[in-house]
Amino acid sequence: MDTAAPQEPLADRGLIVQLAFGSMASQTVRAALRLGVFDLIGDGRRPAGEVAADAGAVHQPMTRLLRALAGLGLMEEHEPDTFSVTTTGALLDSSRPESLVSFVRMFTDPAIVRAWDGLDTSVRTGGIAFDAVFGTDFFSHLGRHPELSADFNAAMSQASEETAAVLPHAYDFGRFTSVTDVGGGDGSVLAGILAAHPELTGVLHDTEDGLAQAPKTLDRHGVADRCSLAPGDFFRSVPGGSDLYLVKSVLHDWSDDQAVTILGHCREALPPGGRVLIVEPVLPEVVGTGSGAHAADGGITYLSDLNMLVNLGGRERTRKDFEALCHRAGLSVVSAAPLLGAAPYSLIETVAR
Repeated sequence: MDTAAPQEPLADRGLIVQLAFGSMASQTVRAALRLGVFDLIGDGRRPAGEVAADAGAVHQPMTRLLRALAGLGLMEEHEPDTFSVTTTGALLDSSRPESLVSFVRMFTDPAIVRAWDGLDTSVRTGGIAFDAVFGTDFFSHLGRHPELSADFNAAMSQASEETAAVLPHAYDFGRFTSVTDVGGGDGSVLAGILAAHPELTGVLHDTEDGLAQAPKTLDRHGVADRCSLAPGDFFRSVPGGSDLYLVKSVLHDWSDDQAVTILGHCREALPPGGRVLIVEPVLPEVVGTGSGAHAADGGITYLSDLNMLVNLGGRERTRKDFEALCHRAGLSVVSAAPLLGAAPYSLIETVAR
């Protein structure tokens, strides 16, 4: 009699357990960042006792934390109680230029996480859980907490690094004279474009808080003399004078009506022959079929969609959704293609209707 348990049900159960423990994994990483363990270990191997002493922590709990991080693939234990950082874990060393520390700190911060407890309510009502929890909207909350706002700006910059490296060579920017980056934050993406295209000038448009780190970014890339800062509110207007308007990772923060308002202001500023270039994830019309089907990025874009629901009231969209928004704003989509090397982003090129 064959008593072997079927493997597929075990794998299914393993996935469910992994998902249930997901919030614990993220809080483990958050605690490690707050204790500075990736910075303290650096490129070498260190005993847990030394790391604990430098972090102002207790030896045995530190060992347990480092072993949990090893189980997550972020550390390696070479001999009992001695650890090094893996190549993946090195992305959480704040001293490295490719660091994702601010990104992880932001997306594990209570300001983001607490509203997720109201996801079921948001699904039932369509309301924004964040507003109910904090008594204000997300961006107003950031404005009242400068340290959190700085973390948010840094997180968005870190999240844009791949795009900033790839986008300048993935689109024909050479046919334009000036590009306005609408909601461009610290200017990482626009700086990459201007550095790759010395004939271009740029305008960086965002709120005063959003532009706080922009001068340093533009100086670091050597493009400050070709880029002006234009503080303002894209719900009221966008600066005129450019023949290309870039809208990256902005529309998904907002409802359809608000997104149409932003695009409508870009349309109003657009000269004859100008373009509006949208850079956002584009969801497939159908996720997939069959047991365990999920997005190619492991479902991250769909989790981002739910994050927009609970924290901001925005959404990720399909190509048809973008076409509908653009039509309402007086624009037509002429092309939409994945931004290779910067998944899950796509380039959506639009013209005036």
